[in-house]
Amino acid sequence: MPARRPRLASVASGVLSAAFAELGRALELPGAFSAEVLAEAESAARSVPTDPDAAALPDLRHIELFTIDPAGSTDLDQALHLERADEGAVLHYAIADVAAFVAAGGAIDAEARRRGQTMYAPDRRVPLHPDILGADAASLLPGVDRRAFVWRFELDDGARPVSTSLTRAIVRSRRQWSYPEAQRAVDGGDAPASLAALRWFGERRRERESERGGASLSVPEVEIEADDGRYRLRRRATLPIETWNAHVSLLTGMSAADIMLRGGVGILRTMPAADDDDVAAFRAQTVALGLPWPEDMRYGDYLRGLDADDPAAMAVQDAAASLFRGAGYAVFDGAPPADPVQAAIAAPYAHTTAPIRRLVDRWSLVICEALAGGREVPAWARESLPELPKLMGRSEHLASRLEAASVDRVEAAVLSGHEGETFDGVVLSARGDTARVQLAHPPVSARVAGLEAPAGSTVRLRLARADISTGEVVLEPTSG
Repeated sequence: MPARRPRLASVASGVLSAAFAELGRALELPGAFSAEVLAEAESAARSVPTDPDAAALPDLRHIELFTIDPAGSTDLDQALHLERADEGAVLHYAIADVAAFVAAGGAIDAEARRRGQTMYAPDRRVPLHPDILGADAASLLPGVDRRAFVWRFELDDGARPVSTSLTRAIVRSRRQWSYPEAQRAVDGGDAPASLAALRWFGERRRERESERGGASLSVPEVEIEADDGRYRLRRRATLPIETWNAHVSLLTGMSAADIMLRGGVGILRTMPAADDDDVAAFRAQTVALGLPWPEDMRYGDYLRGLDADDPAAMAVQDAAASLFRGAGYAVFDGAPPADPVQAAIAAPYAHTTAPIRRLVDRWSLVICEALAGGREVPAWARESLPELPKLMGRSEHLASRLEAASVDRVEAAVLSGHEGETFDGVVLSARGDTARVQLAHPPVSARVAGLEAPAGSTVRLRLARADISTGEVVLEPTSG
């Protein structure tokens, strides 16, 4: 008899709110922006021109760009337009020109370097830039003129770029789509032609990814949803249009890396290839789980072919994540890095498409635009490049701790009050007498001591303790 599915849809708790507040203090999350930073941001928002003549920039407002983001987003980094041709297509990809509003060496710049990236907690958003810029003046909101770095890709019938250009310009987005409504429009056949063409683009770029040996993990994400003081956990599968849209960003990042490598200066996002022993161990795990990785199949193709709802496949994907390790940043000015490849993408790659939310992208865009135009890279960007790996590494570590600890506390809150009840789960990995288990409902992941069960097996567990203040969840094996 299966474990009873408890009613754990959402939770509202003063204890949980207090736990989030304490977590923010413990991690020393940045607070409000200083008066100096806000004053500088307000001045930039007022004074930076968005009229093509006043800004002395090309007028590309005739291009009918649109954005696709999570519902309710206001910090819109990217807008795109994709026009099919007889063979291939023309892709315009506009990226917010944050650099136009942030003076090098100024107060906003210094604070952004301290923060590194926008961070998200269940009860707050800690933005990289003041909202007057990140959610307004620099954001590619619909119906308003904005400054942007505009990439133009001429694509062949396989969505391979045959020519690429990059220029600063004035643009105007026509519509802001959420992922669900964009997916419904494409599936229903009533999407505008530019949006509908994303399916063609995404499918062709997936083929190119397979050709070069790239891989991606399409693992359903566990998200924290906040609604009027209540929180719930939701396991959400990635929509196809999210993957298609991600391929636009990937193409741009690979093109940016190519420009910087040819220009002899820049910063790449790198990841070393898994060593032979790790690959052999992973291959052995796939055999043990009953989903052997064929010798003649590329790693990425194998992962893309897994059924995400299969318990054994969940364990395989969890094991595969161990091969995606060691990501970092490589700065160069002259000779390129010894290993410029991002192994998961299977190509050189640069973070380039999210300057509102990630510090390093501002540098990538400014460098690429100068190199593409045959000009000298601005001195401030070149001279400060060596600082970026440390700044980004520190912020990524903090963001990772915040995300993990936030999920832990919501998991504990959702389970709190159900001590003694039993839950079904899938063993993701096992080491000795300790296993990591994913519960079926709610989507809680926890380490369980005293559980000797192979990866991929289903188990029944009893909740012994759920501590909201620390996020600790204690589950025990049961044979009942």
